[in-house]
Amino acid sequence: MVDAVTTPQSEYIQHHLVHLNNIGESQSVIADFGVVNYDSLFWSILMGVIVVYFLWRAARNASTGVPGRFQMAVEMLAGMVEEEAKGIVPNETSRKYAAPLALTVFLWITLMNTLDLIPVDLMASIFRVVGLGAEHSDPLYYHRILPTADLNIPLGMSLGVLVLMFYYGIKIKNPLGFVKELFTAPFHAHGFIAVIVLAPFNFLLNLIEYAAKFVSLGMRLFGNMYAGELLFMLIALLGGAWTGMNASSISLGIAHVIAGSAWAIFHILIILLQAFIFMMLTLVYVGQAHEGH
Repeated sequence: MVDAVTTPQSEYIQHHLVHLNNIGESQSVIADFGVVNYDSLFWSILMGVIVVYFLWRAARNASTGVPGRFQMAVEMLAGMVEEEAKGIVPNETSRKYAAPLALTVFLWITLMNTLDLIPVDLMASIFRVVGLGAEHSDPLYYHRILPTADLNIPLGMSLGVLVLMFYYGIKIKNPLGFVKELFTAPFHAHGFIAVIVLAPFNFLLNLIEYAAKFVSLGMRLFGNMYAGELLFMLIALLGGAWTGMNASSISLGIAHVIAGSAWAIFHILIILLQAFIFMMLTLVYVGQAHEGH
C-alpha cells in the first residue's frame, strides 16, 4: 500500500492547507491558543477594511437626487437587510444597530469567501517571482488566502454574535431577569420546590442552546468553505498531471478547465448563500435575545 502522506498529490494538498503562523508549521491540535495564523488575520482584516471603506464612501456621497450605480447598489442591499430585520428583530431601537451589523457581516463574509475564486497557486507564483515563497525557509512559503476556511475566523465571528445575544438579553430583560430566565425556562414550574428541582435542568439546557448556536454558526461557514477549497485543490491536480502532448495529459487538461470553470460558477452561489445564511442567523439570534421562553 502506498503511504498517502508521501505522495506528491497529498504533499501538494497538505502544503496548501498549512497557515503562515508564528510556529512555522502545521498546527498539531485542534485548539492551540499559542498559534497565530497571520495569513487569516491579514486577509480577513483587509476584507473588513475594504467593506467599511466602501460603506463609508456610500454614506458620505449619498445624495437625495438621482443616485449613481454605486449608491443604488448599496441602498438596495441596505433595504433588503432592513426588510429582513423588521420581521426578525422586534425592538426598533435594537434594529437600528442590528441591521447595519448584518449588512456589514454579509458583505464582509462575501468578500472573504470570494478569495476562494483566486487560482490556488496564483499567490504562491507571485511570492516565488518576488523571492518570498520559493523554498520552505521563505516566510511566505506556507500561506492560505481563504480566511473562512480557517476555523478561527468563523468561530471568532460567531463568538461576536454570542456576545451580542448576551448583551441584548441583559439589556432588554435586565440582568436579574436574564439570569432568572436561565434557571426558570424552558421548563416553567409552579411552586418553590418544583422550581428548585427544575432549575439545574433549565440552566443546563440553556447552556447547551447557547453553545449549539455558537458552534453551529461558525462550523457551518467553515465546513462549506473548507470543502470548497479542497475541491479547488483536487481540480488543480488535474492540470498538474500534465506530462506532455499525449492523450492522457490532454484529457486531464480539458477536464481541469471544464471542472474548474463549472465549480467556480457553482461556488459563486455558495459564496453568497453562506454569507446570507450567516447574516440571517445573526439577525435571528439577536431577535431571539429579545424574546422570552
